[in-house]
Amino acid sequence: MTPYDPSSEGNIVQLVLDVMKPHRPIMTIYAKKLSTLEGISGVNCTLYEIDQDTESIKITLEGNRIDYELVRATIEGLGGTVHSVDSVSAGTIVEQVATPQD
Repeated sequence: MTPYDPSSEGNIVQLVLDVMKPHRPIMTIYAKKLSTLEGISGVNCTLYEIDQDTESIKITLEGNRIDYELVRATIEGLGGTVHSVDSVSAGTIVEQVATPQD
């Protein structure tokens, strides 16, 4: 068995994250900060739940070489937490298709 070689990985081109954040900083700061990271060409942040102390947001990132660890560290540096990776595309974005099981 060949050992795992991280240099052979494809590039992440789309990443969808479920993030919990405090009310401050506001969501626009997350979008602006993430959009400045190398390899990211676009960011979309959507609020989908709010409670007394926190907000749950969906962050979609697109680019040619997204570094997940850098994205996660940036979100944590702003006070947020990545709850889950909801979708990831590597290489090129592939449209999902319905199957009979759906």
